[in-house]
Amino acid sequence: MSEFINETPTVLEDNQLPTRGEDTDGKLLLGTDVTKESLHRTKLLLKIDNSLQSPVLQNVELLSKLLQLNQVPELTTDESDEDMDEITDELGAPADPIDSQEVYDLIAHISDPEHPLTLGQLAVVNLQDIEVHDEGYKDRMAEVIVKITPTITHCSLATLIGLGIRVRLDRALPPRFRITILVKEGSHQSENQVNKQLNDKERVAAACENEQLLGVISKMLSTCK
Repeated sequence: MSEFINETPTVLEDNQLPTRGEDTDGKLLLGTDVTKESLHRTKLLLKIDNSLQSPVLQNVELLSKLLQLNQVPELTTDESDEDMDEITDELGAPADPIDSQEVYDLIAHISDPEHPLTLGQLAVVNLQDIEVHDEGYKDRMAEVIVKITPTITHCSLATLIGLGIRVRLDRALPPRFRITILVKEGSHQSENQVNKQLNDKERVAAACENEQLLGVISKMLSTCK
């Protein structure tokens, strides 16, 4: 692994960040048929260091293994409308599913703690590094996995950046979402340690009770749209 992966990152303008496009009919290109896909899946289930870290960040210790949702095979598209109605009657009306673009929009404008730029502009967060597992039902657990790419492999603020992303998503997403923040593979020399620090609920909760740290995070989130 090289010491620097992005010592002089390409800075993107806000208008260059990924956005949800529209087709010629004005329909959203992403997520147009998510509800129907969710119903199909439900039917199947029914059938079968730059600077010194603060003491708070140094004390965060966490899990190394994270639960992953199982992939659910797709059903064929010839399922009848009656089957869809049967699922809706049994499980209730679905909520609006959340996709990776919506999650990206929530976190791309978080300010970097060291630079007057956002995480999206620095490519610390990228649309392709966000996974969302959401069936679209309010009574079913969902999961968001965000992989961050620090600008340098020994970035001492990677934990703070990940914590800011977690706080933003905790505040913006429904309670049914389980949030996992990871450092992208090979992007940090202390990858496993940072991943543990970012996903221990008790340690994260303790860190968020520190007023000084919360002040830094609030400043980072102040640029969010």
